[in-house]
Parts: sequence; C-alpha cells; structure tokens
Amino acid sequence: MSASLLIVDDDPVQRRLLTEMVRRFGYQPEVVEGGAEALDRLNDRARPKIDVMVLDLVMPDIDGMTVLDRLKTMEDAPAVIVQTAHGSIDAVISAMRAGAADFVVKPVGAERLQVSIKNALRVEALEGEVRRMSKRGSGALTFADLASSSPDMARAIRLGERAAKSGIPVLLEGESGVGKEVFARALQGASDRRGKAFVTVNCGAIPANLVESILFGHEKGAFTGATEKHLGKFVEANGGTLFLDEVSELPLDAQVKLLRAIQEGEVDPVGGRKTVKVDIRLVSASNKDLLDCVRQGKFREDLYYRLNVFPISIPPLRNRREDIATLVRGFVARFAAEEGRIIRGISTDAMQLLQSFHWPGNVRQLENAVFRAVILCEGDEITVEHLPQVAQVVSGFDVRIPPMSATPVPMQAEREIVRVEIKDPSAMTLLDPMGDVRPLGDVESETIRFALDHYRGQMSKVARKLGIGRSTLYRKLKELGIATDDPEDDDLNEDIRAA
Repeated sequence: MSASLLIVDDDPVQRRLLTEMVRRFGYQPEVVEGGAEALDRLNDRARPKIDVMVLDLVMPDIDGMTVLDRLKTMEDAPAVIVQTAHGSIDAVISAMRAGAADFVVKPVGAERLQVSIKNALRVEALEGEVRRMSKRGSGALTFADLASSSPDMARAIRLGERAAKSGIPVLLEGESGVGKEVFARALQGASDRRGKAFVTVNCGAIPANLVESILFGHEKGAFTGATEKHLGKFVEANGGTLFLDEVSELPLDAQVKLLRAIQEGEVDPVGGRKTVKVDIRLVSASNKDLLDCVRQGKFREDLYYRLNVFPISIPPLRNRREDIATLVRGFVARFAAEEGRIIRGISTDAMQLLQSFHWPGNVRQLENAVFRAVILCEGDEITVEHLPQVAQVVSGFDVRIPPMSATPVPMQAEREIVRVEIKDPSAMTLLDPMGDVRPLGDVESETIRFALDHYRGQMSKVARKLGIGRSTLYRKLKELGIATDDPEDDDLNEDIRAA
C-alpha cells in the first residue's frame, strides 16, 4: 500500500481537486469535511495509519490551528501540510510554530503539492526512525511503534499486547529476518519491565563447550582460561528480559540445564558453590518448527512445553505487503541521513517493484536492498534503476522449471529444484552465438558505447574512465560513426555526419 493522505477541507471543489492530484501522484487519499471529523479519523486505531494530512486553516467547526494544537498530544501524529487562501506571513509563522511541516496557498499547483508531500513524508519517516531508535536504546519501544496495516501482523501485535501484561513465557515463531528481536523489545517496552535490562542471546552462535558458561556464568578458575568471574546472561538480565534467539540450536545437554533454570528461577554458575536466584522475563524465538525438532529428537519435549506457553507467529514480509511502503520510507530516511544524502523519496514505479517482490529474506533483505539503492542514487529520488537485483527477479529473466514427470513421484522427492538465471544488464559477453570469441573491434565498440551511455556523454569523464586521451576517444568515435551530445564536440559531429 502506498502512503495515505488525509484531505481536510470544507470546500467540495478543493477536496475534489486535491483528491485527483493525490491519486495521480500515486498516493491513497481520504477526505473529511472538517477538523472534528479529521481528529476522529486520526484517533481511530482500527483503521490504517495516516501518513500526511493536508489541512485547511479556515473551517466552520474546528479550524486548522486548533487541529494542530490537538495533534501535539498525539504520539503518532502525521506530518501536516497547511493550506489556506490567505497566505499572510503571520499565518505561515503561526502554522509552522504549531508543528506544520509545510504551507501552501490555494489554489496550489500540482508540482508544488507533490514536492511538499514528498518532503513531508521524508521528514515524517526520519522522525519516526529517530523516535524508534531512541526508544529501542532506552528499552521503551512499544507496540505502538510497530503499527501495521497488515491483518496478520496486527493480530500478532494484539497477542503481544496481551502477553505483555503478565510474565508469561513467550515463544516467537517466524522466518529469519521478520523482526523477532524488535517484537521482543516491544514486548518488554509494553510490560512493567519497561526500561530494564534487555539481554539477547543468539543460541546458534555459541560454541557448544561454552553454552553453560555464557548462560549461567562461571567462577574464576573454574576451568582453563577462566581468569575472571563471569556473571552469565541470566544474571545480567535479572529484573529485565532475557531473549533467547534461535533457541532450537541449543545442544541437548544445555537444554536440561536451561529447563531447570526456568523452572526453579535460579542458576548454577560453573565452579560455583551455591545457586543464584534470578528474576527474568523469558522470551524465546526460533525460525524452525520446534515441534518438528522434538519429533526428530533434537529438542527436549519438556523444554518445548515450558517455552511454548504463549506462542506468537510473526508473519513473513510477503504476507504483509501493506507494510512495505512504510518500512521503505523509514529505511530511506535513515540511510540518507546516515550517508549525508538528500533523497526526497522513492518513485511510484520503484515502490510498486518492491511491493511485488516476494522477499525471501524478509525485512532484513528489504533493508539491505534500500541501503544499496540509497548508495546508488545520485539524484533526489530512488527509481527502478537503483534496484537492479530486485528488478531482474521480478521481471522474470529466463525462469527454467523442469517439466513434470509422467510417473508418480515419491513423497520424499516431491520438491523440484527451480533454477533462476539472473542476467546483469551491464555484463558483456565475450562469445558470439556460435561459441567463438568475438572480434576485438566489436568488444571495443560495445565498451565505448556503454561508457558513453553510462556517463551520459561526458566526454572528459568517458576518456578518463576508459584510460585514453580525448583525442583518441574522438578518433575512435569518428571511426565508429558515433555522434555525441557534447556541445564542445560540434565539429566532430559535423565530420561524422559528413562521412
């Protein structure tokens, strides 16, 4: 789903004009006739979040300035673009001081409104990312910061809000990269342990011989190399939350000791003479089906029932495509700020491309794709050309699926291997269709043509990147019959046309 805009205006003509412009820009418009109706819509948490509000200042019931004042008490208020027929300096200053992101005068032009909306979305996304990162660092992240338009994700959030009110053990299930740790942090931030320690343990990254020491601690001299006393993750999380990520990777002997620690609320440090009492909120996570692991003998059944008290399934990104646009805007704002880039947003085509990809790596893969696009982007907007790897897959380059066999396939061999050949559009082949090496002149010609297109006809840059002089480049262009758009090369172009 693209960004949603709320148009607040008592003039039906203005509402209709703004609605058509917003739709043409690729956004989702909603329309209300006054300030009271706008506030009711923003407070309706059952409906999708509003990203930007276009607000008229002069309205009969509640005027725009009053609406801006009331938005200050709203935690997740949208960015506001104020519009009025009277563009006085005093009105502009008052609206901006009240929190408006921008100010436009009626009748606003399409180009001016589009720029204003992009700027408002960028500011709103950046402020949201800063707010979430600050809350995450202080242990105050809540489920309100994970607001989702997806029914599946909204269901998971509702379960999380219920679980947060008690100390019940929670098991988060979901594919790798869906955001299980962020969900666990929100679980802590919504509980009475808000602001307390949040300790993460990646069970799959702990060497088998160090699991007990890392989880439960050890005394000085307990084993070779134990030169200092170590408290262990359970003690570090005392009073707060212990998050066991990829808990299915724990060795069986460590699972026995983990079970006792959970049941008794105490741990036995390696080499210690007495147990240590701990008070923790346990949240575990796995990208595998723990019940299957139990059936295979890789996970203890008694520990499974101890962890699987309140299971919550986090949906993969392909099942919550409604959230992709919000995630992308946040990532673009954050990475652009970190890299010192001025990027207003992402084009409609590029957003549609991202929303149509299946994202096997989920949110983590989307985040990396956007990071790469920000680095590649040289303008103020991310386009499809900045997402080449995604575009190649979505465009369906040479997908080869083996033909189905006429004979029945055994159950264990039902899965077919699908090979997808992804071609880089900038790659140059050195063989002709017959399998022979191409002539050097053809390769050189293709290289020069590609360089001209890649550097947009900037002759000095083309020559420098090819490692040749400008005069040599001009001579080769003349031999190939290639005209350029460089105004300094008019004589060369005339010679080529004459030839």
